[in-house]
Amino acid sequence: MNHAVKRSCPPCGPEPGSGGKKGRGNPVSVQLFPPELVEHIISFLPVRDIVALGQTCRYFQEVCDAEGVWRRICRRLSPRLREQGAGARPWKRAAILNYTKGLYFQAFGGRRRCLSKSVAPLLAHGYRRFLPTKDHVFILDYAGTLFFLKNALVSSTLGQIQWKRACRYVVLCRGAKDFASDPRSDTVYRKYLYVLATREQPGVVGGPGGRACDCVEVYLQSSGQRVFKMTFHHSMRFKQIVLVGQETQRALLLLTDQGGVYFEVHTPGVYRDLFGTLHAFDPLDQQMPLALSLPAKILFCALGYNHLGLVDEFGRIFMQGNNRYGQLGTGDKMDRGEPTQVHYLQRPIALWCGLNHSLVLSQSSDFSKELLGCGCGAGGRLPGWPKGSASFVKLHVKVPLCACSLCSTRECLYMLSSHDIERRPTYRDLPASRATGTSEPSVGTGTSQDPGGAARACEEYLSQIHSCPTLQDRMEKMKEIVGWMPLLAAQKDFFWEALDMLQRAAGGSGPGPTPLES
Repeated sequence: MNHAVKRSCPPCGPEPGSGGKKGRGNPVSVQLFPPELVEHIISFLPVRDIVALGQTCRYFQEVCDAEGVWRRICRRLSPRLREQGAGARPWKRAAILNYTKGLYFQAFGGRRRCLSKSVAPLLAHGYRRFLPTKDHVFILDYAGTLFFLKNALVSSTLGQIQWKRACRYVVLCRGAKDFASDPRSDTVYRKYLYVLATREQPGVVGGPGGRACDCVEVYLQSSGQRVFKMTFHHSMRFKQIVLVGQETQRALLLLTDQGGVYFEVHTPGVYRDLFGTLHAFDPLDQQMPLALSLPAKILFCALGYNHLGLVDEFGRIFMQGNNRYGQLGTGDKMDRGEPTQVHYLQRPIALWCGLNHSLVLSQSSDFSKELLGCGCGAGGRLPGWPKGSASFVKLHVKVPLCACSLCSTRECLYMLSSHDIERRPTYRDLPASRATGTSEPSVGTGTSQDPGGAARACEEYLSQIHSCPTLQDRMEKMKEIVGWMPLLAAQKDFFWEALDMLQRAAGGSGPGPTPLES
């Protein structure tokens, strides 16, 4: 059944109601126009308006979804883009990738705490990964091109970090799958950049032809010059690389395409922090990298200076390592020598492990993005929580709608924005046979499997609050508990704002009650 969209021409005769009908236009169908003309006209609309127009009727849905429209939009957004990429809808995917791409930052120091958008390379085909260093920024796009932005960050007269609009950028390499550097921002540690790539290896004389093998290429961050290359066996495929430490004190994690995680540790201090013991530690082990024993397939991971985080195919978050500042988000400050699940937090978009804090980018039930953090809050690295938190709490940061990745240094918090329409939900539902009880108090998990779980969790909450010695400590503990509870984003914001008001009133910094009323 064809759905005709009719539009009446404006009257050119007497006004309606004057008795004459002469000059009234006849209904005109939009479908009478050539499709190429309609697509050409629609392609000049903003992307938001095209999406809204496509939701009005079936005809405009088909027209606004045509590849011809998105090809023209893509040429307008990125006139220097040579290839549209792959996928079922390559032009639409390319246009939306480049429309939503952005790199945002928020400086921790100074008075300004707003989120600012940066200047980024126009040639990039969307943004997939990024890494800011002390002076430079590296950006990986969806075509596998790694861009090197030289001297992109400068300090203002007020001591704040700002973007240099005239920064130069060059192509460091192509065919990259991932890249990493030490999470510390000091140039002493971030001397090299490690790039995981796929390269064609020449075949031996008299043997089969060349094969594509994964390799790790090492570049100098100061100049972008390649100084080393290590090639893996063609049967080994990796998709993510994270590392920490200098050359002689390096901890390395490689994530395979099959969801396995391999680690390599060459110093006893890092090994003790990550695994809680020096048992089986051998810095000269020829079998490195070794495989971590994990219960499920791992989708992505993060590595800090002395702790790590893993996210499996069911959306579960596992933390491991040193927990001196509560950076594991387990609600306490006890070290973990093996992966420990954070039960009250699931299905994150991104995970970041810093020096002594951790960040999680998640999506609430109303599809808005929010940033959660735990660990040390010194220096403003957990906005809104200067004293830090041993549990993941919502940070006072406005997150971009299409944020997909994050990173934090000593001076700034960075977030990457880019939306890929070809990306499907990667998490699977946990089978009932593998669902286990939770060690952390969680109202949401208790109500679904145990009728008395919610009541017991609330009793434990009250016990924790009662054990706090002062009113301020009880307020802080209540804020942490609100972060644990499976509430909507608006509900959590309400409770946190209300607790802040009560805390200020109790401390005498707000319009609190008089002594007589107290």
